[in-house]
Amino acid sequence: MSYSPTIYKFADGGGAPVAPEMALVRAVLEPHDVGDPQLTVGEDGSLRFWIRASDDSEAEISADETGILVERPQTGGVFAIVAELVTKLGAVIIDPASGRAVCRAEEQTRLPADMREEAIVIDMTGDALEAALLGPRIAVGPSPRAAR
Repeated sequence: MSYSPTIYKFADGGGAPVAPEMALVRAVLEPHDVGDPQLTVGEDGSLRFWIRASDDSEAEISADETGILVERPQTGGVFAIVAELVTKLGAVIIDPASGRAVCRAEEQTRLPADMREEAIVIDMTGDALEAALLGPRIAVGPSPRAAR
């Protein structure tokens, strides 16, 4: 089973998400796309990207009028790209493990009332987003045996 958080944009506490701005999605993700450019835009206007960060972490991202799916994000810099997208869209990301929204304070007020109290409010950076969704990274040094 893969881990795939979803990005949604809400407006004024409405219960249903609004369509993401596809031109903005494209502008943020295209510079990081390593997939086939001919497959980026579907016939229905949906978008599909295979993004890679400078540290070689990757994720597949697909977007349509209902929202944006971030498939199998790897730990690392790819979360900074996702955080940038969430921020520029004024959106939230839903943690599939808990069902809770992860967002900035600005977006918390736009969530449906039943989601506001449970929302995880963060500074929308790659490190903060990764920690909110996956837990903090533990620094791993050389094993005690390697030091001998």
